[in-house]
Amino acid sequence: MEPQQGYQQRLAELDAIVRRSRLDPELTLERAAGLLAGRIGCQVREAHAHLRGLAAEQGRTPWELAEEVLVGLDAPVREAPRARVALAAATRPAVALPAAPQPAPPATGWTDVVQQVLDALPGNHVLLLPLRDQAGEIADYLIAAASPMTADMSGQCGRELIGRYTREAYPNSVDGPAWRASREVLADGTPRTVGPYPYAGDNDRLPASLMITVWVRPVGGGLLNSWVRHDEQTRLTERIGQTERLGNLGWGEWDLVTGQIVWSDQLYRIYGCDPAQGPLRREETEALVVPEDEQIRRAAGAAFGRGETVDMIYRIRVGDGIKHVRVIGDAVRDAAGRPLRLFGIVQDVTAQETGRARLAKVEEQLREQRQSLAAEHRLAAQLQQIILPIPAAPLELPGLRVAVRYVPAEQASRIGGDWYHAAARDGSVVFAVGDVAGHGIRAATAMAQLRYALHTLAVTTTTEPARLLAHLNRLLCAEGPVEVTATAVVARYDPPTGTLVWAQAGHPPPLRTHAGVTTVMHRPAGPLLGAFPDARYDTASLKVDDGDLVVFYTDGLIEHRDHSLADGMARVIATLNRVAAAGGEQPLVDLLTQLPRANPDDDTCILAARPCRPGSAA
Repeated sequence: MEPQQGYQQRLAELDAIVRRSRLDPELTLERAAGLLAGRIGCQVREAHAHLRGLAAEQGRTPWELAEEVLVGLDAPVREAPRARVALAAATRPAVALPAAPQPAPPATGWTDVVQQVLDALPGNHVLLLPLRDQAGEIADYLIAAASPMTADMSGQCGRELIGRYTREAYPNSVDGPAWRASREVLADGTPRTVGPYPYAGDNDRLPASLMITVWVRPVGGGLLNSWVRHDEQTRLTERIGQTERLGNLGWGEWDLVTGQIVWSDQLYRIYGCDPAQGPLRREETEALVVPEDEQIRRAAGAAFGRGETVDMIYRIRVGDGIKHVRVIGDAVRDAAGRPLRLFGIVQDVTAQETGRARLAKVEEQLREQRQSLAAEHRLAAQLQQIILPIPAAPLELPGLRVAVRYVPAEQASRIGGDWYHAAARDGSVVFAVGDVAGHGIRAATAMAQLRYALHTLAVTTTTEPARLLAHLNRLLCAEGPVEVTATAVVARYDPPTGTLVWAQAGHPPPLRTHAGVTTVMHRPAGPLLGAFPDARYDTASLKVDDGDLVVFYTDGLIEHRDHSLADGMARVIATLNRVAAAGGEQPLVDLLTQLPRANPDDDTCILAARPCRPGSAA
């Protein structure tokens, strides 16, 4: 082949490469910067900045200039005069290349798409673009995109990392395990996992024993690097384990392709199994189902076969006892809908189901003995003790002392749905007061449902008052054609800051006594529970000082057919001011004793809370 013909073929191949690179302008620019750095003897990042500056001077895009430089580096003058002119301009000695790395320009093209994807991902992820030296070896990496939650070992986060060079930002990582893995992935395109290995950082605040694992994957013309700190992973595992224990629930996975089964620690406890023996097989778990509940399990299996998520409660025999378990199952399926991997959450709900059974038994007894007023009173008292045990003494909670008073209606047939909740959760205190509309067993049943639901949600889901009310509202709206409405107020107290955050659903506003003066707290927006399926609830917050009194109550305290609500509220406020002025040794007990009884036809539930230090008066 003639030399001229050989050159023409080579030029055509180079032009084809350049045309393909137009699909990836960043890669074109990086290739041109690397070759230019080798030609003029500077660092790649300096050539990169020089090309961008030269393009700006000429009023062109950096990628147009980069394409001409690539051609000019390999073409004689007569074959590509414009490219040679671009190359001469790029290599002219009169231009002073920047001595220090310049911030990288905003990502464009495909890196924009990568950034949009990373914006939706949790964890630590960065996109690296390789920078090569004259010999074509990896000289450095440019961080072109980063996920918002990314935090490096120096404390920089998210998009603060974009535009940095790894040699400058993380000098100790050069030629380390992740650096070598990145070079190998660029060479063969095969993803790699590195670690756990000790992080060789220069941050004195990091523990010397810090271990990390890095995942390196090829993406476009660069690399997607992800990592996890194993001290963070340990804390996350501990939080998940604590949540499982508090909610008495566990999880399991079953890979139908490999047959591998994985159980969490709590799932072993629920089934009474030894983790050393491994998870039970499917046939073994099915054999534990009580025969009377086998139909429930079979119906759920049929629903699962139709591609539905299953949610069922059935009984299993564990040792010498019976447990009620709630099972929620779903699957990853192929394109034909066949399950490939099963996921399940199992919760031990024996206590709740036992309580429901006891409640049903009491309700049946109440129906059978409706003619006897004395029997109705005894059953009402028994029902209250099952659903709503009232503490005889104030409750000692973190940074807070809470006292509760419950006054039932004078007529047993008027038993209502007033309830309360007060419990510590993750260092804070969640408390609530609510009132179900109506009277009788129906109201009491709805009251029990709300109280148990709030307790479960606060343990397993959230302690945010507005979200708790939203969950309770959806629960009532999902009950079907039987319309049940209720009011409630839910609050969370943070002892370290003394902050009280609260939300309400059609409920009377709480009262606060500060420095001997009682005021009505500002009432955030929130409709009745059960009124609108998509109801939204706002929150309000205030700083509560030591010695303040905060009172939550149901409308039986202020509502009476013989006087207005304003008169009823005035009587309660006067009592609070009087108790605060007296300064008794037990202000909560004195308050509950002296508060007036407004409405004998309705239940009344009062919850009084007082921030306190250890050893202070009740």
